[in-house]
This record gives sequence, structure tokens and C-alpha cells, in this order.
Amino acid sequence: MEPESPREPPPQEGSCPPGERPPSALGQSLSQIVHRLTSQEPRRGKARSAALEDLSALIEATECDELLEGGGTWRRGMPEVLGQVARALEKYAAPPREQEGRRRADCEVAEKAAAVGLLFLKLLGRMEAAKSSLVGPTWTAGLRHSAAPIYVFALTHSLEHPWTSPRSREVAGEVLSVLLRVTPCASVAGFLHGEHEDEKGRFTAVMELLKRDLNKESWKNNPATKHVFSWSLQQVTRPWLSQHLETVLPPSLLISDDYQTENKILGVRCLHHIVLNVAVLLCLLDLFPILEKALQWKGGAARPTTHCDEVLQLILTHMEPEHRLLLRRTYARNLPAFVKRLGILTVRHLKRLERIIIGYLEVYDGPEEEARLKILETLKLLMQYAWPRVPCRLVVLLKALLKLICDVARDPNLTPEPVKSALLEEATECLILLNHCSQGQVKDLLVKILQSCEDSKVVNCIQKVQQVSEGTSYNGT
Repeated sequence: MEPESPREPPPQEGSCPPGERPPSALGQSLSQIVHRLTSQEPRRGKARSAALEDLSALIEATECDELLEGGGTWRRGMPEVLGQVARALEKYAAPPREQEGRRRADCEVAEKAAAVGLLFLKLLGRMEAAKSSLVGPTWTAGLRHSAAPIYVFALTHSLEHPWTSPRSREVAGEVLSVLLRVTPCASVAGFLHGEHEDEKGRFTAVMELLKRDLNKESWKNNPATKHVFSWSLQQVTRPWLSQHLETVLPPSLLISDDYQTENKILGVRCLHHIVLNVAVLLCLLDLFPILEKALQWKGGAARPTTHCDEVLQLILTHMEPEHRLLLRRTYARNLPAFVKRLGILTVRHLKRLERIIIGYLEVYDGPEEEARLKILETLKLLMQYAWPRVPCRLVVLLKALLKLICDVARDPNLTPEPVKSALLEEATECLILLNHCSQGQVKDLLVKILQSCEDSKVVNCIQKVQQVSEGTSYNGT
């Protein structure tokens, strides 16, 4: 039996995990600087300032090839370390949570940002020099890991905000210009989504960095995050934005739902941009079959939930309490596409859909009645795909449809006649489908109403239901 080998001592600060080659002296120095910048220990202000000075000296004293390649045997880890340094610097210069009496804190942030910006300029200068001296993808790997945090820093401090100063804005603006030149990109939009339609941009990496501060619990911790997100979102247009819908929609809804008017306006602007630049979720629906290949149902167990289920659940969650007409129309406009995509699996969302359909049919939607027309289209699809679940909802749906027909018929002048006719026609078709799903029960229930109703438009709708129902067999659907 071979003797047991002695246990290895625990790794020291800046060392690499077991199985990897040890870092170079440069790599160790950079890792130590990252540790000093990110340490949560109290009274570390002077240590962090000293870390900035050490980093500046290290960048100036290191040749381009060594800085980007790592030197020695530890070449593969150097780009990742540069990315860690960039993230640590961006976080170090980030403004603190909004609070009263923060003028002094804002001044300190502006001073930090100016110092960090000068460091980023030195680092980008090294990368720009490396473009002509290094062969292969070495310098691009370093840029790939550090570009997103440098961009977030530049955008945080280049626009006028309480935590910026003329000096910090000037330095941050120069950082952004140099970053675009090194990339190389002609504009911020090209940097984010790629210069060409088939080119992958850096918006995904930027959102990965921002998402830590874009959830319900943390989005107000950094007052710059919402502005960086909103401004960056505005730069990404069609056809690129559709692939990022699942990433940008939740924070947009979160910001728009805040109690502060400023945030409401910011969130609605984000949502408006999404509506204008995504093929109203249809691009995403086309992508679902590709994304869900690994989730094919093989029978036996329950079908797994899909990306389409998750997005529809998110839409319904925000759709149900929504009272703003513009957003109600947007939600309703896209609902039929999701019901078509899910088909019979829409039954997973039936209870909430029922509440939304009834609630939306009750509310006047303006002269064009776009929301109610789309909700009626959704109801027709729902009854076609999920007809076995319809009879138990007969009374509720019948009341909602009859109330809509009566309201539209009695509307003196609010809605144009062509729109009224479209609403009545769609509602009548829903009644016909409801009657078919309930095996003729609707026809029987409408007899008494027909005997007592005096409104010609309501009577005409009921008569159409009865005429279509005459001679129909209800042995199957």
C-alpha cells in the first residue's frame, strides 16, 4: 500500500484552485488589489485609496503583452482577473443608496469616479496599444471581460446626476469614447447590440452586471442602476431587442410600478420602447420551439412548464391589476398569440385568464376598443382549445358577454358604429361557441331574455345564436 501523501496547505490569498497552474506575480498582485478594493472591513478607505495608487503604478510599469497575456504559465486566467479588477473599480465608484444629507457622500463619489476613470483610461490605453503588437485574440479576451463594467462606470458618471461633478463627467465621458474606439464601435448602440444584425453585442454582459441591482429587493440600492438600464435599453432597437425581452421586461415593469412619479415615468418609457421595438412578443414566440427542444414531453409524467408558460405567467401577473389603458391594450394585443402557442396547455392559466377576461370586458377602452376586441378574440381561442373546462364557467362567461352586448348596444355616442358592430359580432361569436361547448345550454337560457328584451341590437345578437344553434348536434365538439 502506498503511503498517504501529506495534506496540502490551504490556498493563500491570490492563489488558484487545485488543478490549475499557479498565477504569475502580476496575477497575484492584481488579485490582492481586487481583495483590497472589495473588502467589507470597516475603516478601509485609506487602504482602498492606496490600492488605486498601486494599481495605477502596476499598469504603468507592466508591458502590454504581460498585462494581457499574464506571462509565465498562467496565461488563460489573466483576462478573467482584468475583468475582476474592472468590476471592483466600477463597484468602488458606484453611488450609495439615496438618503437625506448625502451631499458630502456625493462629493466623495465624484472624487472616486474621477480617480477610477483615470485608471480605466490607462488600462484602455494599454489595450489599444496591444491591438497592433499582439497576435491573435489575446487582447480581445481581456477587453471582453472588462468592457461591460467599464461601460457601466462610464454611463453612471458621464451624465449629470447628484453624485457627479464636472470633472467626473469629463473623465467618464472620455472613458466611454476610448472604450468605443478600442472596441471598435461607431456608437454606443453598436457596442451594445453589435455593428451588424448577425453580430453579438455586449448588451447581455451589461445586463448580467446590472441584474444584481434590478430585482425587487435591491433596485434602489444604487440610484444609478435604473438610469443606466433605461438609457442602455433605448439604444437597443429592432431586430436586436427581441432576443433580450425576458431580460428587459421584468425590470421595466418593476420600475413603472413604483410609487414615485419619476420612476413611473422612467418605467413607462422603457415599456413604450419595448412595445415599439419588439414584434410585440411574436419574435419571442417564434424562438420558443428552439429553446424548448430539451423539454419535449415523453408521456407518463406531467408536461414540463415551458418558456412560453413563464412569460405568459409574468404578463398575466402584471395584466390583472393594470389600470392604465395604454398598457392594458398592449397586454391584450399579445394575449391571443400566447393562447395559440400553448393550445390545450392554456388550461394551466385558465383561472387567471378567466378573471382577466371578465375584468377587461367590463371596462370601456376608448373609441377603438382595441383591448376588448382582443380579449374577445382571446376568449374565442380559449373556448376552442380548452372546451372541456368551459361548461363549469358557463354562467360567469354568459353574464359577462351579455353585459358587454347590452352596454355596447346602449352606448349613445362614445363608440363609432363600425367599432360597435365589430364588438357585437365578436361577442355573438363567443356566445355561439359558448353554446356549443355547453351542449346547447346557452340557447335555452337566452329564450327568456329574448321574450322580455326590447333592444333591437341585443335581440339581433340573441337571434343569431339561436339560428346557428338550430339543428346542431352536441354529441361531440
